[in-house]
Amino acid sequence: MVRRAASHRLDFDAAAIYQYPEHLRQWLEGLPNQPGVYTFHGESENLPLYIGKSVNLRSRVMAHFRTPDEASMLRQARRVSWIPTAGDVGAQLLEAQMIKTQQPLFNKRLRKNRQLCSLQLGEGAPQVVYAKDLDFSRSPNLYGLFRSRFAALEKLKTIADEQRLCHGLLGLESLRPGRGCFRAALKRCAGACCGKESVAEHQQRLHAALEQMRIMCWPWQGPVGMVERGADITQIHVIDHWFWLGSVSSEAEARQLQRASHGFDHDGYKILCRPLLSGVFPLIEL
Repeated sequence: MVRRAASHRLDFDAAAIYQYPEHLRQWLEGLPNQPGVYTFHGESENLPLYIGKSVNLRSRVMAHFRTPDEASMLRQARRVSWIPTAGDVGAQLLEAQMIKTQQPLFNKRLRKNRQLCSLQLGEGAPQVVYAKDLDFSRSPNLYGLFRSRFAALEKLKTIADEQRLCHGLLGLESLRPGRGCFRAALKRCAGACCGKESVAEHQQRLHAALEQMRIMCWPWQGPVGMVERGADITQIHVIDHWFWLGSVSSEAEARQLQRASHGFDHDGYKILCRPLLSGVFPLIEL
């Protein structure tokens, strides 16, 4: 029997077939050397191709023009628009909001995660709690932000391995009265379940390991304005319980912004926690 010769897929070198997007050159002329958010638009005005941010809009957009791997997006692009911001924090906040609301084709999708959870530590074993049931911005003793219960428990197992903690005391398996856990026999548990160490020692290591993941409660009574100053722009970012309400140019405008009930904002917390607590930016209690 004659066998058909195997067909071979041609491997194209992206760099070899890449062509500079001359049709977009005109949009480079007005790009400023300052922070902000930029958008590549295609044929549709309602569905952008890509949204990004940078501390230098001009250099970042030009970097796209020189990247062969982005040829597909560049071929579809028809124009580039941008919104300047005072600095990197404002750019991060605006970018995250625009990606969520506009869902550009070439960005990773950012959607509200209804399974967002954390580990809450009380007197006993850590418990997985959900942002839909508990206001994370007001609840103490929360550690880590996870996209699923599975991810939270996997992190707990990793900590157990690193700290020789007991799966039974962590609530990861059942313990039989008077007997140690299976991991204790393998010397992977230090033995708090069978008297080889005290439960207090076990909990001390657990607390120490979790501390670096602690979720900070909102430390103010109400919203605050974080002042970010750039070379040409000053913005007041108004935040309430880690939720970004918007950015304005005056304290009077800041006091007019009101928060809608959106629950805990994962992205807002990640972007804002360090800059708000660092003392680098002036704050206005509103």
